[in-house]
Amino acid sequence: MTFTIQRFRFYVLPMRLRFPFKYGIASMTVVPHVFVKVDLLVNGREVSGLSSEGLALKWFTKNPETPFEVDLCEMIAVIQNASRIGRLAAEKATGFFAWWKDLYAEQGNWAKIREVPPLLSNLGVSLMERAVLDGLCKALGRPLHAVLQSEELGIDLSDVRGVKVGKALVERPLERVHVRHTVGLGDELRASEIPVSERVSDGLPQALDESIRAYGLSFFKIKISGKAETDVPRLREVTRLLMENCPQGFKTTLDGNEQFHELAAFRDYFTLLRGDAALRPLFENLLLIEQPLHRAKALGDEVAALREWKDLPGMIIDESDGSLDDLPRALELGYRGTSHKNCKGIVKGLANAALLRTRPDSILSGEDLCSIGPVAMLQDVAMQAALGVSHVERNGHHYLRGLSAYPEALQRDVLAAHGGLYERHVEGFPALRIENGQLDLTSVNAAPFGCGAVLDMADYEPLDAWIKRGGLGEM
Repeated sequence: MTFTIQRFRFYVLPMRLRFPFKYGIASMTVVPHVFVKVDLLVNGREVSGLSSEGLALKWFTKNPETPFEVDLCEMIAVIQNASRIGRLAAEKATGFFAWWKDLYAEQGNWAKIREVPPLLSNLGVSLMERAVLDGLCKALGRPLHAVLQSEELGIDLSDVRGVKVGKALVERPLERVHVRHTVGLGDELRASEIPVSERVSDGLPQALDESIRAYGLSFFKIKISGKAETDVPRLREVTRLLMENCPQGFKTTLDGNEQFHELAAFRDYFTLLRGDAALRPLFENLLLIEQPLHRAKALGDEVAALREWKDLPGMIIDESDGSLDDLPRALELGYRGTSHKNCKGIVKGLANAALLRTRPDSILSGEDLCSIGPVAMLQDVAMQAALGVSHVERNGHHYLRGLSAYPEALQRDVLAAHGGLYERHVEGFPALRIENGQLDLTSVNAAPFGCGAVLDMADYEPLDAWIKRGGLGEM
């Protein structure tokens, strides 16, 4: 199957969070949600594809010195440059994998010259490949997992991983996945302790105990600050709360959000936590630790001491997983795996999963970036299901009020297309249907690249117009 690209177009929908999401060095209250629309000719047939992403501050680059407006300009420049390369690479008919290789290589060259880090650079690659892949799935009339398992895309990982793409995929996509609920650094733990002035009365749970009761949660991703004097009492309270509210048991992960600059410092911190008797239930159910070391240090030679840390639960990279070279380097140092986020790339995610399948003790986690449906989140869980990731961090539904920011017509379409995944909240907007802590992905796995809904882009502001009228200053 071959295609040409006629054009890319960009739109934006600013979203305000229900309450601040505090992670690492950032506390996010607003997020611009960017849409990429591509017009393709697939074997002579016109078709369009969509991708989207919330441009989360201080994740792609963790520079505390730069204002968010500067970070946002960098993200937009990366996206626009990737679209330029992607369009030029498909002026003549090409196959998907050949096109992706050109895009990945040329974007990487551009980023190196301009000193743009790979994690940020590949955001642009990811948005372009997702939009094109969405269009190709629609042209074929087949869902993501079926297209990936076929020969239509020509994906050959032998030159980067020495394996076929099928090694990255499970035989059948998962029909249900567990929601791993994010406990942010500023999140309220008990509803009874929320001051009246800070109570969010929008029909959705706010505190951790409310969320457990509302959704039947049993998997949790807990953010840590790296400061024991702050983390120990908070983790003790989280542990008590989970013991009280999860009688059937629970599983946890810890997210270090790059708070440590030396492995020895993290080891001392972790030993202190694990030696606390009140935290024993939390650590007995700990599945993994996510990126405690800053990306500037995480893949340095000194981290090879990980191999000597025999009683360490599986440690994975996340923010350090910016290019195809990073996971092999991490495994060499003693890490157990990485996380999959669509914002880090589809083909790169397949390559990582294929490599980890060759290692019996490896970990492939699934993480969020405050993504929301009906495009970004659904494409992400479609990919997670195809990779066989059974519990996935989901926080977009928690920090954002369902699909209430979208036009009513789209809300109706999503409810009609994904009645197992969404339900109409009593206040009228579509909210995720989380039952027994799980998402039903039946409709996602049946739709082209997860979504299937058609967005009327006239409802969204063109990105250039948003920038010209000062949208950057509103963030």
